[in-house]
Amino acid sequence: MKIIVTGGAGFVGTNLIKRLLEDEHEVVSLDNYSTGFKENEQEGCKYYNLDLAEEGAPLEDYLSNLPGGYEVIYHMAALARIQPSIVKPHITLKNNFMSTLNILDYAKRHNSQVIYAGSSTRHHGIFNSPYAWSKLAGEHLCELYSNLYDLNTSICRFYNVYGKYHIDSGDYATVLAIFERQYLNNESLTITNKGEQRRDFTHVDDIVDALVSCIGKDFRAEDFELGRGVNYSINEIAECFGEDYPKEYLPERPGEYDMTLADSSKAKELLDWNPTHNIKDYIKQWIYEQKKTYQ
Repeated sequence: MKIIVTGGAGFVGTNLIKRLLEDEHEVVSLDNYSTGFKENEQEGCKYYNLDLAEEGAPLEDYLSNLPGGYEVIYHMAALARIQPSIVKPHITLKNNFMSTLNILDYAKRHNSQVIYAGSSTRHHGIFNSPYAWSKLAGEHLCELYSNLYDLNTSICRFYNVYGKYHIDSGDYATVLAIFERQYLNNESLTITNKGEQRRDFTHVDDIVDALVSCIGKDFRAEDFELGRGVNYSINEIAECFGEDYPKEYLPERPGEYDMTLADSSKAKELLDWNPTHNIKDYIKQWIYEQKKTYQ
């Protein structure tokens, strides 16, 4: 199949493209590299540096020289963190809403299937952060285009994704990636609030399994919760690096919520999805590999 991945140089997008290429699909990435990296680019994928949020984004100009139509579009591109969205709401809202609108409009004109990266934040107060609001607005756009134009869309809500290519520094870093960096640098693990907030951590390979399973399915804004259905406190995750490893507690941040916990029963039923990775096992293996490397 011919497939577009937006945000293809980012964390989830890179892992997804690797799998699609292994499955011998023809893949194009559209990314403005605001949170993606050139070093994530995979051989065999064509990459375009493109701002999808601009009004009248020139998708046609970029794709017109490529043969054939694109049957599937994975819309992974987003500014995907709560704290930066609170600091710069205009940037997050414009980027996340307009990019989704432009992709759906392109898909409507070319009858492409759209698989949209939703967020578990929809369950924790959409008015607590511009990011949460923008991702739910994207879901509503998918539903609008499915209802109005009969567009094939799927909504895959991610729960606290971790794994290869996750970002370990800057505004868009993930908690586990930060812990890994701090551990390698012999720094204290920084934990916000009291560390009692619980998260349903889901490995990126499991996320990619579900995304790939959506290909060819005929859905109309069908929504899937992509989490393991098991959560751990941030303190429990920090203790995986050693009960006595130093920790530094920081003040609570605005927009934080107490818990994420997925009900993935629909994904298991309709996508035959079965997440197999456990974050504690992942950390144990990661620490073993670091010690073996640096011995």
